[in-house]
Amino acid sequence: MSSRAKKGLITDWWWSVDRWFLAAFLILMIGGMVLSFAASPPVAEKIGLEPFHFVKRHALFLFPSIAVMLATSLLTPRGIRRMSIVMLAASLVIMVMALFFGMEVKGARRWMDFGPLTVQPSEFMKPAFVVVCAWLFAERSRRPDVPGNLFSIMLLLVVTALLVAQPDLGQTILTAATWSCMFFMAGLSWVWIVMLGGIGMVGFLGAYTVFPHVASRIDRFLTGEGDTYQVDTAREAILSGGWLGQGPGEGTIKRMLPDSHTDFAFSVIAEEFGIVSCMALAAVFCFVVLRGLTIAFSQRDTFNRLAISGLVMLFGLQSIINMAVNLHLMPAKGMTLPFISYGGSSMMAVAISAGFVLALTRKRAENVSQTDRLVERTLAFQVPHPAR
Repeated sequence: MSSRAKKGLITDWWWSVDRWFLAAFLILMIGGMVLSFAASPPVAEKIGLEPFHFVKRHALFLFPSIAVMLATSLLTPRGIRRMSIVMLAASLVIMVMALFFGMEVKGARRWMDFGPLTVQPSEFMKPAFVVVCAWLFAERSRRPDVPGNLFSIMLLLVVTALLVAQPDLGQTILTAATWSCMFFMAGLSWVWIVMLGGIGMVGFLGAYTVFPHVASRIDRFLTGEGDTYQVDTAREAILSGGWLGQGPGEGTIKRMLPDSHTDFAFSVIAEEFGIVSCMALAAVFCFVVLRGLTIAFSQRDTFNRLAISGLVMLFGLQSIINMAVNLHLMPAKGMTLPFISYGGSSMMAVAISAGFVLALTRKRAENVSQTDRLVERTLAFQVPHPAR
C-alpha cells in the first residue's frame, strides 16, 4: 500500500482519487463482461459466428478501456479541456466523413471503417462536447464579455445537424437534453427556458413529420400496432425472470432477441439474474449520478462543477433511455447501456467519460469546497493554543 508520505504520480493519484466512483465504474465494467457470456453467444450463432465471438471482442475492448479510464483520470482540468477540444474536432471531422464514406447500416451512416476497427465517432463526440460546453459556460460566467453561451449554442447546432443527418435521433435527444441541463445549471433565464422548450417541441414535431421510421416507432409505442417484436420479446424476458431469474445461461427467450447483446442487454439480465439484479444495477447507475451531482455542487470552480454535472447527467440519461426502452416505457431506440452493452466505441467513449469524472473529482487544493474550508477554520479556532 502506498504511503501518504511518499511523493509520486501514482501515489498522489491513489490518495486523491474518489474510490467510490472508481469502484462503481469497475463494477459496471466487470458486470458487462459477465453479461457478455450470457447475452452474446445466441446472437453470434444466429449470424453464423462461433459462439464466443462477441465475448472475445468484448474482452478485447475491456482492458484497453480500463487503461484509458485510469490514464485519463491522471489529467488536470486544463489537460481535460485540451484533450476534449482535440477529441471534439476529430469526432466532428469523422462524423462528416461518415456521411459520405461511412458504412451504411439500416439506412444510417454512423460508422467509419478503419481497417480492423469500426468507429462510431458520435460516441466520442459526446463527452468532449460536454467538457467544451462546460468550459464555454464557465468562461461566460467568469468574463461576461466572452460570448460563451452563444458559442455553445452554435456548437450544439453543428452537433445536432450532423446527428440528424446520419440520422441518429436518439443521440440527438440525449446530447440536447444534457446540454440543456448544463445550460440550466449555468444560470439561464426563464426566457431561454421557454425558448428552448419551444424549439425542442418544434424539433420533435419536425422529426415525426420528416423521418418515417421515427413516426413509425412512436405510433407503435402509442398504439401497440405494427412490428413490436423486439420490445414484446424483451418484456416477456423480463417477466419470465421473476425476482431471482432463471439462472446463468438458463434463459431461453433471450435467444429470440436480435439485439440481446447491445440494446436489450437489460432484458437478458432480468431473465437470467432476476429483477433484484436489475434493481441493483440501476442503483449503481443512480449512485454514480447522485454522487457526481453532490460533488459537483460543492466545487468552487465553475468549470469543474458544470463538467462533472454534465458528464454524470450524460451517463445517467443514456442509462435511463436504454432501461426505459427495455421496459417499454418509451419508443424503441438503439442506445447502449454504459459499460454493460457490447460495443467497442461505446465502451471506450464511456471509459473516457469515467476518466474525466475521476480526474475532475480528485481532491486538489482548488477543489476544496467552501464547507470544508469553514470546517477547517472552525476546528483551528477551537484548538487551544499552548501556554507561552
